Amino acid sequence: MAHSGIDVLTAGSNFSRLLGGLWVTVKIALIAILIGTIVGILLGILRTLPNRPLRFILRLYLEFFRIVPTVVLLFLFYYILPKQFNVNLPAETVATLVFALWVASEMSDIVRGALESVPQHQKEAGQAIGLSYWQLQRYVLIPQAWPLGLPATVNLMTRVVKTTSLLMLISVMDVINIGQQIIEANNKTAPNGVFWIYGIIFMFYFIINYPLSRWDKHLNKRRLEANH
Repeated sequence: MAHSGIDVLTAGSNFSRLLGGLWVTVKIALIAILIGTIVGILLGILRTLPNRPLRFILRLYLEFFRIVPTVVLLFLFYYILPKQFNVNLPAETVATLVFALWVASEMSDIVRGALESVPQHQKEAGQAIGLSYWQLQRYVLIPQAWPLGLPATVNLMTRVVKTTSLLMLISVMDVINIGQQIIEANNKTAPNGVFWIYGIIFMFYFIINYPLSRWDKHLNKRRLEANH
């Protein structure tokens, strides 16, 4: 007996499966953001060093992850490189690695820009009292650069969450992949189920991203007010 489209959400364990897929999506995004942020902060600081070869290499790293689409990176790290090096990694591990490397590259540029935005006289004052390079970073530059880079960091977090929609392309059992499986399994008995499944997926993404979006706008508003 055919059931209405909305019944697809409550039939069997469909809703709990969607929640499980959502957890996979959030977990990959959170781990990637955490690792990428830590590595990106370090790389961003290194990009301010007066070392041209190092800065050039780190710039190439940034441009590589900016130019190559995320979907190509996922295919490269999941299908091509493992076969070349005879390595078999789980799809979730590959996805987390790719997203962490991407976050690190973008975060390095955010940190570099924020550090270089700190007024020159603040740097000179720190050097005048005898602070070493790393002491200058820790006590003077990073505390002042953090508020400057925070809006861009929040925006990056939002982009990462939205881009996780590509995970189904490498068979990660994320919320979209689970939703597609439920739709295909109920296509004959509930052809209208696609509306409800993707509707609830939309709500999941909205609930995650809307607070980040509001926070981003709030930070930008405060920055504009401070500049005036």
